Amino acid sequence: MPEPWPHMGAWLHERLSEHIDVPDFLEQGRIVYETGEPARWGDDYRSHTFVWFHRDLSEEKVVPGRIHVVHRDERIVVIDKPPFLSSIPRGKHVQQSVVVRLRAELGLPELSPLHRLDRVTSGLLVLATEKRWRAAYQTMFQRGEIGKVYRALAPDRPELAEAVTVRNHLAKARGQLQAELVPGAPVNAESVIQRESVLGDSAVYRLAPTTGRTHQLRMHMLGLGAPIDGDPLYPVVRGVAVDDFSTPLQLLASDVTFTDPIDGTARHFASVRSLPLRSEA
Repeated sequence: MPEPWPHMGAWLHERLSEHIDVPDFLEQGRIVYETGEPARWGDDYRSHTFVWFHRDLSEEKVVPGRIHVVHRDERIVVIDKPPFLSSIPRGKHVQQSVVVRLRAELGLPELSPLHRLDRVTSGLLVLATEKRWRAAYQTMFQRGEIGKVYRALAPDRPELAEAVTVRNHLAKARGQLQAELVPGAPVNAESVIQRESVLGDSAVYRLAPTTGRTHQLRMHMLGLGAPIDGDPLYPVVRGVAVDDFSTPLQLLASDVTFTDPIDGTARHFASVRSLPLRSEA
């Protein structure tokens, strides 16, 4: 194919035909230039030009369980999310995400999370209502100026009746499902863990992380010989379909405490859920 291309249609077909039906998208006006003007097959070729298009989203199975609004004011919303619900739209989880669902339900088009909470983890998530509030709160999270407590259900380990501090180096490579322990590397992950109560052969543990590495609590519990019940990744990866909601990970973000960076108010929020977590209808 010669360059410059004979027209935009030829260039778009070469670049995008493996992903979309280019002629159909052009006919429907679903490919546009930066100005919003629809692209046409016979348009003169434009070098160094951005074009935009939206693919059809695949149908998503509705994630069961209610998003409880624990607190709402002018600046923040604190919610208690069910397991299996993504915090932000990503990959196969777009409509079924906290952000997309609550922006519509609460009428807050700029609503955005201030920290991470894994899709399979339940519990508290703090969100900013508008962009203008985001920086102050996000800086607080980034500096670690916030207290987080989780609860987990796992095999009973009587020796953990006394609190233990786990400190090590964890790393997770992009595209790799499991994190890994890196012996001898500088400490980058720290958690304080203690058994709180016994439930049959299992126990409820209080987990207080002072850092926020990916899968930190799941790895630290595994290292103590108490892998969290329902974990699809640790100690071994289980092939669980993304729409299989039958076995929740028994990890709950139960408490969040901080001093409000705007007005200095002491803030404490607690989950309305408790262990054991069950698949919600």
